[in-house]
Amino acid sequence: MICSICSDGLSCSLSKIYRLPLRAPSLVWEEMRDLKGLPPSSKDKLGCWVHKNRLIFFGGYGYAPQGSHRGTFHYDESSSLMWDSPGRGWNNHVHVLDLESSTWSQPITQGNTPSPRAAHACATVGNRGYVFGGRFKNYRLNDLYYIDLETWEWHEMSVPQQGPVGRSWHSFTPVSSDHIFLFGGFTTERETLSDAWLYCVSRNEWKPFKHSHTESPRLWHTACSGPDGEVFVFGGCANNLLSHQRAAHSNELLIFNVQPKSLVRFCMETVLQHRERLSCHWDCLPKHLLLSLKQRMSRVNTLGS
Repeated sequence: MICSICSDGLSCSLSKIYRLPLRAPSLVWEEMRDLKGLPPSSKDKLGCWVHKNRLIFFGGYGYAPQGSHRGTFHYDESSSLMWDSPGRGWNNHVHVLDLESSTWSQPITQGNTPSPRAAHACATVGNRGYVFGGRFKNYRLNDLYYIDLETWEWHEMSVPQQGPVGRSWHSFTPVSSDHIFLFGGFTTERETLSDAWLYCVSRNEWKPFKHSHTESPRLWHTACSGPDGEVFVFGGCANNLLSHQRAAHSNELLIFNVQPKSLVRFCMETVLQHRERLSCHWDCLPKHLLLSLKQRMSRVNTLGS
């Protein structure tokens, strides 16, 4: 889904969806057309889970839905101060896009449903879709929920007082089958954060994560996990996005080594470090290890050139 700028210069939300085939010879964006079913209302700052060839969208901030949508829409009274503005608000709708049938649907959910929200962060672990924080009205939340993506039942998880503060525009990145990495965001007091936390799924336990990027606060950034237990954070804004000063957009890449290095990675690094002596024996390695070594070798050569 995308958010765009209308031709009249006013901020607006769209309900178009695009895909980028990553295995094609060339990277070309294409709009997904002729989708069946009732699509979500136009919105931005929503979250998404990926599970079994389905995209599951949750929440967001946008226009009131037209038609029969399951869930709650809370109107934002401050959004219609301008003439001819239809007004917008927060919602807690769940919409599923089945990529095989190209069909939109809304499941019937059960359990303790989260309040409407936007600018939250979502993470998929197994068959659970986790959502942390986000903004509702004038508050940035620090609650944690997960929805079972098979039964569509919501569960609220307790967050201790000494846990992460309420925030929006943060990232929440799965780094293993039992851990999710939380970084940055924006508080109710309009403070841009640089703290990091590691959430243990099996223990429902939060632990502060020490790192070297405490002087690099971020909100509205992107984050993804790497193959060796890292989390890569790129872009975003480093100051109060809502203040009158110019937004400090960033093109800095932050790397967090969240998981310990595997034995395979230690061996790979040692082999590369002594490649002049050991390269004559590389052909004895299994094909997948040889391919991995050559890929790492090409990256080393690129960085050194």
